[in-house]
Amino acid sequence: MDFLSNYDLLGAFWVTVQLTFWSAIGALVWGIVLAGMRVSPVWLMRAFATAYVTVVRNTPLTLLVVAASLGLYQTLGVSLTTDTTTSAIDITNFRLSVLAFILYTGTFVSEAVRSGINTVPVGQAEASRALGLGFMQTLTIVVLPQALRSVVAPLASVLIALTKNTTIASAIGVAEAAVLMKTMIENEGQAGSLVFVVFAIGFVILTLPVGLVLGWLSQKVAVKR
Repeated sequence: MDFLSNYDLLGAFWVTVQLTFWSAIGALVWGIVLAGMRVSPVWLMRAFATAYVTVVRNTPLTLLVVAASLGLYQTLGVSLTTDTTTSAIDITNFRLSVLAFILYTGTFVSEAVRSGINTVPVGQAEASRALGLGFMQTLTIVVLPQALRSVVAPLASVLIALTKNTTIASAIGVAEAAVLMKTMIENEGQAGSLVFVVFAIGFVILTLPVGLVLGWLSQKVAVKR
């Protein structure tokens, strides 16, 4: 166990937490936008959102992360930072990973939110239109608040999956937990099993409270029908 002090375990998991946090916020926003487009009366918006969700959900996340690095950064020169120091590449890789996670996880958020929208009685939308509210007003004022309350539990599952998916950021060199685990296994071959256990416990510590808290929250805010 003494060898663990030679590695920055907390720093690696802190990077994982940051990846999860920023990706979760972006995915929630992008997912809600996609869900709104999928129920929009404008056929072009519905077609785009449906095609996007179908294609991206069935694309390996590793491919999206690598494509963000190779396509945006190395080919198009999009760095996502104004930093000119030696840490610029690390910052860019981190932000490109977040972007890929947002684009990918947003599709799952979209499907969860859309299922929540479908649980809202049609009569409420019809009553809103009868009062003179437009589509966006009906969606944001009447439908979405109820839909989001009904999908807290599914969104918790998406967040837990996102936390575990952050290990894929190692494909472009983001120094999160999976990178450190690989390094430790290579350097401490005789303690490989212990390393696995340590990182497994680390991810349980990250994901279990999220599941418990959001599970409790889903029961508290559930819409009573």
